[in-house]
Amino acid sequence: MIRILCSLVLVLWVGTGAARAQQDVVWVQIEAQPTLSEAETAIRRYASRLQDVNGFTLGGGWYAIALGPYTREDANRVLVVLRREGAIPRDSYIAFSSSFRQQFWPVGANLLDLPQLADPATDQQTAAAPEPDQPAPAPQVEPQIEPADETPAEARRAEAELTREERMDLQRMLQWAGFYDAGIDGAFGRGTRGSMAAWQEANNFEVTGVMTTRQRAELLRQYNSVLEGLDLQVVRDTDAGIEMKLPTGVVAFEDYEAPFAHYGPTGDLEAQVILISQEGDRDTLYGLYDIMQTLAIVPEEGFRERKADGFVLTGENGRIATQIEAYLHDGRIKGFGLVWPAGDEERRSRLLKEMQGSFALLPGVLPATAGMDDTQDIDLVSGLEVRKPVISRSGFFVDERGSVVTTAEVLQSCGRLTLNETVPVEVAAVDEAAGIAVLRPSGSLAPSARAGLAEVTPRLQSDVAVAGFSYGGVLGAPTLTFGQLADVRGLNGEQNLKRLALAAQPGDAGGPVFDAGGAVFGMLLPDSDSAQQLPGDVKFAADVDTIRAVLQQAGVSAAAMAPGSGMAPEDLSALASGMTVLVSCWE
Repeated sequence: MIRILCSLVLVLWVGTGAARAQQDVVWVQIEAQPTLSEAETAIRRYASRLQDVNGFTLGGGWYAIALGPYTREDANRVLVVLRREGAIPRDSYIAFSSSFRQQFWPVGANLLDLPQLADPATDQQTAAAPEPDQPAPAPQVEPQIEPADETPAEARRAEAELTREERMDLQRMLQWAGFYDAGIDGAFGRGTRGSMAAWQEANNFEVTGVMTTRQRAELLRQYNSVLEGLDLQVVRDTDAGIEMKLPTGVVAFEDYEAPFAHYGPTGDLEAQVILISQEGDRDTLYGLYDIMQTLAIVPEEGFRERKADGFVLTGENGRIATQIEAYLHDGRIKGFGLVWPAGDEERRSRLLKEMQGSFALLPGVLPATAGMDDTQDIDLVSGLEVRKPVISRSGFFVDERGSVVTTAEVLQSCGRLTLNETVPVEVAAVDEAAGIAVLRPSGSLAPSARAGLAEVTPRLQSDVAVAGFSYGGVLGAPTLTFGQLADVRGLNGEQNLKRLALAAQPGDAGGPVFDAGGAVFGMLLPDSDSAQQLPGDVKFAADVDTIRAVLQQAGVSAAAMAPGSGMAPEDLSALASGMTVLVSCWE
């Protein structure tokens, strides 16, 4: 429909009266082929990615492929842009209609019979007077048309004063509005003219294919309407040494916590802006890049790019979409971050462009002491929350490939599983009834130690120990909790359970249970969520036979370990530290 409209508009646009001053119609000839078949093949290739593609016969049995029609000015612009982009051959050139004989593509078109294009400087419209012997036409009800604020000649002259970037912006706005789908080149050919005409018709303006100044302003208003309510204002933060447009209608300054200036939400829209400002070098920049990927405001799924003089981080989940940019210049690192609600992509992307385009450096940086007080929190980095897993438990290596036994509890509501918060793993097997899972790392691992499964059960009341990340990895290493084997069965006589007397923490669940000689004879189970309250030192472990059964299901073999003499606590601690691993579940 738009292509048909383009042709109709072009006929209207190029003039209707003898009083019009004229300018030659020109074309950009890009190829000539010796056969019709070869010409049609080439045309289809170009038409898949370019607008205004035509085919004409030439003398001597040759066939031309040309773009147009254009004014000479637009043709020169098309030639330069498309040559530079490699979209057309470098030997393409300007051709005149007199070079062509008959049009064969598009089928049914006959653009060679068009009048010459109007000269923008002298273009005038002349109204054709009705023939005196013709009866006056019957009155018809016409749609209300918004009167033009400029004549076509005036509109053409105003358009001629646009810079190339302004012409490209106009194409971008028409593209955003859904009327233009070709390349952004600043050349107003048949495709661009048709999109202007289609926009004019859709917005109840006179259809001319040349937009007036007021019409361009209306298109710009429509284009910017998505930003209404954000109250974009240039903010000069002299403390951070940054000037840029910020959506002051939805965020306001909160505080400084070096190296960040925080602008938080003022209403229901969960938006956030941070300005980044600090002294530093490349190592400082790289350190900031690493730290920011641990923050809750930067979802893990997204684009990451780090260069010698800057970085870009993006991330998106079901709740937020984030972009962080930082740059190193003259010993200063400055940048910004935008955190926006997910699902509002058009407004977010438009706002981001406004912020990027207005970002400017001012003298000075935030001092390292900015915002410092006596309040410190391990879960915060300069006022921003560190990303935390949904749940963290313990596990232990059982083979040289890094397969891990852990509690099935850690698998609940997981989007992603990791070992030591960095190594991705997948579930190899799980026994919900026994509460045991086997995990397999995505890549190769070389654990410094792995469990030897006990061949015999320790004696009642013998010393035992559990290794685990008692506090979810806060301490950075596993701890040992010592106790005794209270019973070789569960409270109801379960043969696959061992009852322990020790004071383990929730984070220890999934950790290995050692006998006095360092053999693993069980895996610590999480506390039961039943209504029955047991003494705090009553814990249970899945026995070694149950562990072996789940390992067999996963296709994993674990070494056996015969009973040994008592192991010194420091040696047992070293063994446990090498085989015990933090298992984390993330959203």
